[in-house]
Amino acid sequence: VYAINSFYAALGSPPLPGWVPNGGDPCLENWQGVQCVASNITGIVINAANLGGQLGDGLGNFSSIITIDLSNNNIGGGIPENLPLTLHTFFLSANQFIGSIPNSLSKLTLLTDMSVNNNHLTGDLPDAFTSLTGLINLDLSFNNLSGQLPPSMGSLSSLTTLHVQNNQLSGILNVLEDLPLKDLNIESNLFSGPVPETLLNVPNLKKDGNPFNTTIAPSPATPQSPPLLSHSGAPIPDITHTNTSDGPSSQEKAKSKEHFEETNNRFREGESSVHLASAKEVHEERRKESEDSGKEKEHIIDMRETDVIIMPPPPLEKVIVNPIVTSGNVVGLSPEMMNTPPTSTTSYSVAELQQYTNSFSEENLIRDGRLGKVYLAVLPDGKLLEVMKLDNVNSRIPVGDFLELVLSVSELRHPNILELVGYCAEFDQRLLVYKYFGKKTLHDILHAEDDVNGNLKLSWSARLEVALGAAKALEYLHEDCQPPVVHQNFEPANLLLNDELAVCVTECGLSSLMSTNSVTQLSGRMRALYNYEAPEINDSGQYTDRSDVYRFGVVMLELLTGRKPYDSTRPRAEQHLVRWASSQLYDIDALARMVDPLISGSYPEKSLSCFADIISRCIQQEPEFRPAITEVVQDLIRMVKDVKGATNK
Repeated sequence: VYAINSFYAALGSPPLPGWVPNGGDPCLENWQGVQCVASNITGIVINAANLGGQLGDGLGNFSSIITIDLSNNNIGGGIPENLPLTLHTFFLSANQFIGSIPNSLSKLTLLTDMSVNNNHLTGDLPDAFTSLTGLINLDLSFNNLSGQLPPSMGSLSSLTTLHVQNNQLSGILNVLEDLPLKDLNIESNLFSGPVPETLLNVPNLKKDGNPFNTTIAPSPATPQSPPLLSHSGAPIPDITHTNTSDGPSSQEKAKSKEHFEETNNRFREGESSVHLASAKEVHEERRKESEDSGKEKEHIIDMRETDVIIMPPPPLEKVIVNPIVTSGNVVGLSPEMMNTPPTSTTSYSVAELQQYTNSFSEENLIRDGRLGKVYLAVLPDGKLLEVMKLDNVNSRIPVGDFLELVLSVSELRHPNILELVGYCAEFDQRLLVYKYFGKKTLHDILHAEDDVNGNLKLSWSARLEVALGAAKALEYLHEDCQPPVVHQNFEPANLLLNDELAVCVTECGLSSLMSTNSVTQLSGRMRALYNYEAPEINDSGQYTDRSDVYRFGVVMLELLTGRKPYDSTRPRAEQHLVRWASSQLYDIDALARMVDPLISGSYPEKSLSCFADIISRCIQQEPEFRPAITEVVQDLIRMVKDVKGATNK
């Protein structure tokens, strides 16, 4: 119990069902994600639960644990030296770990599967593999590891899968030539020298993006991004390509076409593909995939964190898209938008975006969202853009499906919606390029712990304007787009504010990307308590415009109170914001006590009461009792006018 209590404290005591900071019986009380045999803890599996904190130094105190799977979270710090000697399976992929891989890895003689891909690990690989003769699968990809492969890797006599792509590893590969490898990915590193003949016979070998044969080989042609497709799957006519320099040769074009046909076919054949579908469909697909291929495949993840591309950036390509008018409306587009002038969407290469974002550096990281990380891009002319690098799951979307999504999202045009202006679909990467609006989010301002954002005090009128701008964005999605577009992830972290406190909503039109791998494994009922989810999601799994309205009500509640939807630091009765506040919204005295003390200036009592009334209607338990967002917009417009009128008087 001491070991798991210490581990829980190191994570920052997150709201996990059953877990307590002191004492308790994790086996008898069925703590979330804890696996036991009798009274012995044999596994901790908490995948994609938005965990933070660090692992701490107490993992070595677990005496019988076999499996640790903490993939797809936000755990940071270093991988500790003190690891459980009983480990068979060790999965830490897609987190925020820094530092190097510890030398104590050499003591894990029972280890069979390990993945630490998609983190920020640096330094040389330790020469610590001599005793790991039972290791079958090892994934170190998408980090910033450097140096040569250590000699002890030649002792991995059971290793069949090795992924080290997208690092800065160098030297020759001879240490691997006698291993029983069936799946080897060494792409985008600095490996040199001839590839051993035995490795060339590995069934699934990927080695592009390395300067083999001791000199840098001529770079392969950068594939042109395929044309945008209509929602019927047909190519869109009148696509005009404008290059700033001479185009590729016919030979390069043939290579480009061959590369993308191969990539698209591989995805279409089902190689770890995630088709654009409803959240429920994606969940079912993931469940079946898991049953078919088991845990091993689940953790061999292919997502690029820092790309090393050894090739000159190709010329910028401009794609002019003329939307097709079909007998039925294109998904997500209103009739008005169908008749608008052609929209232009720029196709970028990975090399260009890597250059503009300083190799997707931490310094350029703007925010880390539900779908992927967003980076600031500075173009040569000084223009600012922001680039969303889709996460490890969504980066595997088939090219055709991704480009259909790009077409749909690029047609969303509203002053309060972040505008998509470009995309990238090459080298198995999927990136979305948006206009730059600003780094600050409503979450930063309301809940900031730093002085920069914490010193921003929102007046009552400013909060009304923010609510109105956000509501207008939802109104456009729900009412002006046919069929309606459901946001599905409406929350303060997706509400951008510029210096004038104008609001712009992000992640619009991307609900099809929000697979179950992107959200916590807590039940819908628990998510409703801890986050912004509407209660009915637990039963139906279906998101509607009314579930967006519920989320909007929670955001308004945060604007009113300055509180987070869940805050473990508050008294128990006040930890769950909706549950605590809902019964007090019509009590004028209680309402006054709920108001955020950081609101600058005064506020009219009538305006406060009207604001609370909107919140109460939006967070109704039954979706049919919630208002349409248009009704909310009209109410907020009247409130803004009243407050401005009172101020002028």
